[in-house]
Amino acid sequence: FQRGSAPLAGFGAEPQENKIKKGKIMHINSTYDLVIIGGGPAGMAAAMGARQNGVGDILILEREDNMGGILQQCIHAGFGLHVFKEELTGPEYAHRYLQRIIESEIAMLTHACVLDIVTKDDASHELYIAAPSIGLRTVQARAVILAMGCRERTRQAIHIPGDRPSGIFTAGCAQKMTNIMGYLPGKRIAILGSGDIGLIMARRLTLEGAEVVGVFELMPYSNGLTRNIVQCLDDYGIPLHLSTTVSQIYGGTRLTSMDVAPVDANMKPILAQKRNISCDTLLLSIGLIPETELAIKLGITLHARTKGPVVNSRLETSVPGIFACGNVLHVHDLVDFVTQESIRAGAAAAQWLQNPVPCQDDITIVPGQNVGYCLPGTISRGSAHTISLRVTKPIQGATLKLGDILTKKLPIAIPSEMITFTISADKLENIESHPLTLDVIANG
Repeated sequence: FQRGSAPLAGFGAEPQENKIKKGKIMHINSTYDLVIIGGGPAGMAAAMGARQNGVGDILILEREDNMGGILQQCIHAGFGLHVFKEELTGPEYAHRYLQRIIESEIAMLTHACVLDIVTKDDASHELYIAAPSIGLRTVQARAVILAMGCRERTRQAIHIPGDRPSGIFTAGCAQKMTNIMGYLPGKRIAILGSGDIGLIMARRLTLEGAEVVGVFELMPYSNGLTRNIVQCLDDYGIPLHLSTTVSQIYGGTRLTSMDVAPVDANMKPILAQKRNISCDTLLLSIGLIPETELAIKLGITLHARTKGPVVNSRLETSVPGIFACGNVLHVHDLVDFVTQESIRAGAAAAQWLQNPVPCQDDITIVPGQNVGYCLPGTISRGSAHTISLRVTKPIQGATLKLGDILTKKLPIAIPSEMITFTISADKLENIESHPLTLDVIANG
């Protein structure tokens, strides 16, 4: 057990005396006011949000050896512009938050896996934890925040036909191999899907001397941030092929080539127009899925579109006293937005610990025209609320409308970039009818 944590790999920082003793058990309590599952940006921000709102007894559980989550392998810049007002790499961003956790003396246990959670009759929660340093232990928590992040879709999720050779990786796996382990996954690389990690890896692998033959995207638009299209593909002459997919994979022990084909209006490959691409590596950047195994064990209601938990306006799930934030709730495109949302979750958990009463949401928000989902789906009168949403198709010049109480102009609305807005308490005071429909429509 660690009060604080060992410095993240590559930081070169020395452990703080009496706070960090890597690999040694200092103390572990049997009960905590708040346990946070996940020590990435969401978990650390939630812990700080709770501590700043009066929660003193907090434990963060992280399954990896170090805190920081996916940020540890994201060595590129582009993080922190909203939170820290400067551009940082992923490890730098994680380290700054880790220092806040250490200074606040928030307890952390790394290399710890939560095997199960059981809600008891007194509404507390019992967590079954396995870690090399402590073995199998149980911990009681009055409240729990789920902050486990998300995982990548694999080849099995989209059923690409053909051989089963080596050389096929998820983009995140290739990123870890390259940035943490020091291995180049291949020399001639194709990328299926235009998610942000795939785009970033196209540039990273090019800089390492590999040839990236192209990025192939099923949809007629990119699923990555516009800045990543420009900085990672356009700046390096890497082609992006929209409305195109992999139709067949070839290879014995190692990938040798693949067929790519355009798709029709029903997203089916037009095999008559297929062409063969020679490559030894295929990276899959085909979407992320919230880590919901524990939520399912708890019987938490899941959202049909996001695949994460359904939450109310205080980010509380369908199980009282259990909250969710970050990519386990819905997939974010910026870590700064993860941090901001998670701070709110920590504050909400603190409020619930002080007064564990049911949420008083009495207004429903329904996704309307060109809105894939909005979160939360319910809000309450008497306070301001931050709403997040994603659109279903790109619109150049759009207007966001929430019922007849809020209108906001958007220069552009695209599915890959999450939209957030805040609705003030005064706009909700005199609502007579709901649900409120949330639309994003083209101007004119």
